[in-house]
Amino acid sequence: MPVLSEDSGLHETLALLTSQLRPDSNHKEEMVFLKDIFSERSLSYLMKIHEKLCHYERQSPVPVLHSASVLAEDVIEELQTSPMNNDEKELLQLLSTPHLRAMLVVHDTVAQKNFDPVLPPLPDNFDEDFDEESVKIVRLVKNKEPLGATIRRDEHRLVHVGDELREVNGVVVLHKRPEEISQILAQSQGSITLKIIPAIKEEDCLKESKVFVRALFTYNPKEDKATPCQEAGLPFQRRHVLEVVSQDDPTWWQAKRVGDTNLRAGLIPSKQFQERRLMYRRTIGMLHNTRSATKPLYDQSSEKEDCDCEGYFNGQYIAGLRRSFRLSRKEKQSSQPEAKQAEPTQMSELLTYEEVTKYQQQPGDRKRLVVLIGSLGSRLNELKQKVVAENPQEYGVAVPHTTRSKKSHEKEGVEYNFVSKQSFESDVQHNKFVEHGEYKENLYGTSLEAIQSVMAKNKVCLVDVVPEAVKHLRTPEFKPYVVFVKPLVSEKKKNAPMSLAPDDIFVPLDEEQVEMANSAAFIEEQYGHIIDTVLVKEDLHSACSQLKAILEKLNTDSFWVPISWVRL
Repeated sequence: MPVLSEDSGLHETLALLTSQLRPDSNHKEEMVFLKDIFSERSLSYLMKIHEKLCHYERQSPVPVLHSASVLAEDVIEELQTSPMNNDEKELLQLLSTPHLRAMLVVHDTVAQKNFDPVLPPLPDNFDEDFDEESVKIVRLVKNKEPLGATIRRDEHRLVHVGDELREVNGVVVLHKRPEEISQILAQSQGSITLKIIPAIKEEDCLKESKVFVRALFTYNPKEDKATPCQEAGLPFQRRHVLEVVSQDDPTWWQAKRVGDTNLRAGLIPSKQFQERRLMYRRTIGMLHNTRSATKPLYDQSSEKEDCDCEGYFNGQYIAGLRRSFRLSRKEKQSSQPEAKQAEPTQMSELLTYEEVTKYQQQPGDRKRLVVLIGSLGSRLNELKQKVVAENPQEYGVAVPHTTRSKKSHEKEGVEYNFVSKQSFESDVQHNKFVEHGEYKENLYGTSLEAIQSVMAKNKVCLVDVVPEAVKHLRTPEFKPYVVFVKPLVSEKKKNAPMSLAPDDIFVPLDEEQVEMANSAAFIEEQYGHIIDTVLVKEDLHSACSQLKAILEKLNTDSFWVPISWVRL
């Protein structure tokens, strides 16, 4: 019989073995039977497949993608939302076939090594006497083999020495003998639920692994085709604070909503996964900048005035941000189209999560900067003036810079800081301004130094800026609290005939009110992630009262702030 080399394949060995079978008189039937079995073409194919798999396994292959099925779903969704040529129709048909989709699911299961058995969902009627934070729920799938008393998975034990078993499938076993518990386990079929009180370890008492993040986007798991289980997903709104309890999975974190009465954690997309999705959508043009290039979108204070809007209020002169250099932004849009093209890049960051922590202002700490942003009609300068005039010892405003000539009634450093055009442009080059602009050939701007000078007097500095400028102020030095002011816009009832109920007739919004509503909606959509609170302005007096209440809370209450603001 020929000698086979080490490189010979299994199917070659089988073929050689078959050729050496020689029926004799004593074992003719057995030899014929073996030859027929070994000569089967299907067996030869299986041997070749086995050989290929062994060879492939020795190469230690790494999957190129762990979520091929998700990518296929995204491609299908993209193809269905636009006109298709013949090639795209064929691709859509291929990706929609159940066999290919099943194969991709199997591929992802192997790539993710997700071989654990699928467990039924946990029941909702757990005994509320137990604190869910201190109870461990262990779910097992039992086959026909006997279930032992030691449960272990790789290096991580599900049950530790000292753990106390309380329930088995809802049956209280606290005072039962070991033989009785064994009998319950032996009689159980399918899934087995163990309720266990973990043993307290000294190192567990010292370990703090909670991570809190503020969501910068809104998430609905029912609309997410990539989630592994929609029922297990955790929906949340933008600006919600989430407690991330597990980041073991690089794609799906487990988290709870802070302040939610439901203590159970749900699945949310991880920061890395959400950033990849946003980058992909941005690449294919799904993220559009909806900003209008023909109409203003922010508060520009006294819209109908052509002069600076400083002046006396309640007998006191109030200096603050002026409308003048804001107007120059609108005027420049028609003469400098390249400026409009640069606008979308200002909000190019990927909005996912921001790690936060609780912060409370302590006696002796520098006051937090209060930043006002507003939609059309909010008249921020008027609101700011009234608050400062009522308590100038507690509140102040930053004195803006300008290159225009000083008027006879003005004083240096009160109404404005008057500087030369050369000095102003030098400060712009050195990034000393939060925002700046030009109006009637004069330059205006609010400098960081002007804000710092107010805060150095231990006053709360009120500053109103366009939303894009807020990013320059979000630093540990200022710890800004951002208030979005928007006017109250609603349909009003008009006097109706006696035959109609008063609620049947409304006065529709006029063009100005529609613009104000659209402006507020735009700011909330594009900049909602930086807003700390929303102030709805019905009139100046009520808005002033609301703002003062907000300012008082900054001294007494704790707030979620980016962890980088307080971490040394």
